[in-house]
Amino acid sequence: MTDAPAALFLGQSFEGAAENLLFKRANRHGVVAGATGTGKTVTLQIMAQGFSDAGVPVFCADVKGDLSGISQAGDTAKFGERAGKMGLTLTGKAAPVVFWDLYGQKGHPVRATVSDIGPTLLARMLELNDVQEGVLSVAFHVADKEGLLLLDLEDLRALLAYVGENAQTIGREVGNVSPTSIAAIQRALLQLEQQGGDAFFGEPALRLEDMMRTSLDGRGQVNVLDSTRLMNSPRLYAAFLLWLLSELFEQLPEIGDPEKPRLVFFFDEAHLLFNDAPKGLLEKVEQVVRLIRSKGVGVYFVTQNPADIPDTVLAQLGNRVQHALRAYTPAEQKGLRAAAQSFRTNPAFDTAEAIQALGVGEALVSTLDDKGAPTVVAQTRIRPPDSRLGPATDAERAAIIAASPVRGTYDTAINRESAEEVLKARRAQADRIEAETASAAAEAKAAEKAARSAPAPARERAAPRARASSSRQTPMEALTKSVLRTAGSTITRELLRGVLGSLKRR
Repeated sequence: MTDAPAALFLGQSFEGAAENLLFKRANRHGVVAGATGTGKTVTLQIMAQGFSDAGVPVFCADVKGDLSGISQAGDTAKFGERAGKMGLTLTGKAAPVVFWDLYGQKGHPVRATVSDIGPTLLARMLELNDVQEGVLSVAFHVADKEGLLLLDLEDLRALLAYVGENAQTIGREVGNVSPTSIAAIQRALLQLEQQGGDAFFGEPALRLEDMMRTSLDGRGQVNVLDSTRLMNSPRLYAAFLLWLLSELFEQLPEIGDPEKPRLVFFFDEAHLLFNDAPKGLLEKVEQVVRLIRSKGVGVYFVTQNPADIPDTVLAQLGNRVQHALRAYTPAEQKGLRAAAQSFRTNPAFDTAEAIQALGVGEALVSTLDDKGAPTVVAQTRIRPPDSRLGPATDAERAAIIAASPVRGTYDTAINRESAEEVLKARRAQADRIEAETASAAAEAKAAEKAARSAPAPARERAAPRARASSSRQTPMEALTKSVLRTAGSTITRELLRGVLGSLKRR
């Protein structure tokens, strides 16, 4: 095997110079932007295959379905002339691809447990308000303290019902719980389930090491998440990708600036992450993006306009590929100016005018140089891909899935004992206690009635007998108090959660 190149060849400038992305600066993140139909997906495909060829695993979402072509060899004759002008020889090869799909239809199922996701991102999926998110956090607190496994949506429903039934007792321990908020969360869960979100929650949960593989020839695995259906639930899409990013942040050790990234993560349709996101969530996203590069992970946002990305995040994206933008409305003109001002000026042309004049397959490119400074922006003809430009067929996709290194690992769901079963057993125990209490009370009442109807000497003999004690506390309340007291002991302990509220691995 030959030595891997030090840079990814993106294309050739209009002046004839090669435009490269240095692998040792690839963990400084980047952005690929441009209007629909200008070539963003092809650029993403080229970058994904380039990183793979260098031995770097890649994760990317296939929003339109055509990125699946990276799994098939390309037509070298079709782009041979364009490649020749760049001094490039196309080899017509496929990347080592593993297909994933939250719904398990066009790839291996991707699952996470409700506990893994945590209250912050789950509230984002469910579009909860602040009060409802607070109630959800209380529910997670109770589950963590009591050691209740939240694996799927049925577990969460059972937990919310339990919290609602015992709101008064739990409220005295951990904070007030509104029945109205409980009902609102339950309705939101129903909507998420109707959108197919229940397929995502459960086990076996995704293991990051299964996405960070290299093939036998040393190339990095390209993980393609089919998102054609997922895009119908944009909040679920954004929250899932953010969870995956936060898992990388929490689990990977610090390595500083490596010679090449440990993983490159492409976040397509990035505006869905930031639209209507609360300030607190944006601050956490900024924190993850800022710190994850020291874990050797490069994050590349793919969007129509850089203005879709908050300035605090955009400032951390050092490598930039800008395809054509159209500016007809005042808002579009503002976005165009922002995009132009984000580049290091090239005196040979006006950046704003150049962005509007770019053709399909052309882009303005500025990457980080050897010292980490942005290069002067260059008008660039993006190179053609070695893999197919267009989607893989269903038969080709099925063949890739059948030969996958993770075949059989995630295909069958597992349903082990978790919160739903535990709470059902507690309810059965409470019902049994209640029945026994009612039976004892009935016996005591009958004995008392018999004693009252007996002759006086018999009543005197029965007087020392202890009466059955009465209590206004229901058996379920007693059981709840007992569990909450146990939660404070050393036997149970609250689980640790990371920067985005997801479960921390220990």
